Amino acid sequence: MTSRRLVAATWGFIAVLISAAQCDAGRAVGDAWGVATVHPIATQAAEDVFREGGNALDAAVCAALTLGVVDNHNSGIGGGCLILVRTPDGEILAIDGRETAPAAASREMYFVDGVADTALSQTGPLAIATPGALAAYQLALDKCGSRPLARLLAPGARAAAEGFPIDRNYANSIRKYAAELLANAGPDDPRLHADHSPLRQGETLVQTDLANTYRKVAENGVDWFYRGPFASITDHWMKQHGGVMRAEDLANYQAKQREPIRSTYHGYTVVGFPPPSSGGIHIAQLLALMEPYDLRAISQKSPADGVHLVAEGMKLVFADRAYWLGDADFAEVPKGLIDPKYLEGLAAKISPDHATPVPRHGTPSGWSGDLFGRHTTHIAAADAKGYWVAITATVNTSFGSKVVIPGTGVVMNNEMDDFSIQPGVPNAFGLVGAANNAVEPGKRPLSSMTPTIVLNDAGAPVLTVGAAGGPKIITQVALAVLRTLGKGEPLEQAIASPRFHHQWLPDELGLEAGTPPEIRRALEAKGHKTYTLPTAGVTQAIGLDAQGRFIAVNDPRAAGKAAAQ
Repeated sequence: MTSRRLVAATWGFIAVLISAAQCDAGRAVGDAWGVATVHPIATQAAEDVFREGGNALDAAVCAALTLGVVDNHNSGIGGGCLILVRTPDGEILAIDGRETAPAAASREMYFVDGVADTALSQTGPLAIATPGALAAYQLALDKCGSRPLARLLAPGARAAAEGFPIDRNYANSIRKYAAELLANAGPDDPRLHADHSPLRQGETLVQTDLANTYRKVAENGVDWFYRGPFASITDHWMKQHGGVMRAEDLANYQAKQREPIRSTYHGYTVVGFPPPSSGGIHIAQLLALMEPYDLRAISQKSPADGVHLVAEGMKLVFADRAYWLGDADFAEVPKGLIDPKYLEGLAAKISPDHATPVPRHGTPSGWSGDLFGRHTTHIAAADAKGYWVAITATVNTSFGSKVVIPGTGVVMNNEMDDFSIQPGVPNAFGLVGAANNAVEPGKRPLSSMTPTIVLNDAGAPVLTVGAAGGPKIITQVALAVLRTLGKGEPLEQAIASPRFHHQWLPDELGLEAGTPPEIRRALEAKGHKTYTLPTAGVTQAIGLDAQGRFIAVNDPRAAGKAAAQ
């Protein structure tokens, strides 16, 4: 029996599988490898890398770069990423490709008459932070890749040059932001017709400039982007349009290797990403708050009671996020946030019977000294060699800043909006922050990206999971772990089932449209103010079945693809 089959025997809660016909989630099963992304073209690119003998990191990076073409309203080389890799020898690599504030950025850069203007941090040149995705992909490949970056760029370059039919989600994004794309990317943007109307679903999008950019990076390496022609072109455009990012910001950018966060839940080790991600800390917190409860039994007796307990935990951790979290290279982020005694105190605030107001953040012990060292997509991949990979990549909101650097085809992020541009002023996702996440030159803005890998008690991987959807990333990943490890649901059911979300402020519990009305009524009777989530985000994951085979799952909320062999 292989070691993976022995691992699977410990994950008995998915011994009884739900067929793809019974569950809407895209699902594939295989012995050699598995991959799941939000777009079939990206998944196919990863499949081809696997079939050539590449490992899961090669395949995941190739998928991410391809998504930067076919799904670049959500991610791309003009943005950033967080990468979590478990290697065959058991090492965990956490590679931080989060964007950074330009050297000329300041806390007052968005103020108009003393008040923060969020339009400036969300759209246009001042919204752009220094992108880090390419640097992170190269660093990850240097550490444990087996294929050159040029090979992994090729499918994206081909899709950009030859074009592809845009799907419903992409077409909806173009339609929604056509005016902003026209104003910031210009009338020649390939997503617009000659009359400036948006491309529609099924029409072919050709991105000749982006294809050339991919080919130049393939030929010359990432220095072409960070220290060569791309940096020069971007510098010139920024100076002409009032932006503050310069060629020096690109030249000075460095992807960083971080120490991952490890926590436990029901005997499993949950490995998450440290600051500037807030997800790793808050997944650890939420799982600890829920561990005393038998969620399976509680939910079987009353589904609303299970939702209530988890939602109360969500409120507490998002209150901590608003105050404490930031780039640990700049801000004092206390390790006490995941201290068991502190979490016991938080857990005591949860009432099983009614919703409890959370007026402010908690205060962990050692907060002044014991510190962490200083729109979006997700790719999940794993292989029989022992590589398990979680990559979350983003340009923030749809089409980021809506700026496309002329002649490059690169959609630039609007990650500056992920800073707290003024205490108490919400960003595009309704999140508020404090001084720890204030704008500073070279600082990474706080992120909700939450790539996560779960290990069994022998240290072997059993799950890789991550999501897209702003702050809902954190709650999606938490629900995936709680539903599988805590409630025993098969992975595809855990991802397909209706979700819920609470981020402290506003004090409202969002329920996905498929939530049964009796659950909503029961939650309102407990004191929750509910609303219907307009979108619940998109999750991608890979686990193991009872025979030790990979189960790759694509969220049914997106027209992506899961593949395995």
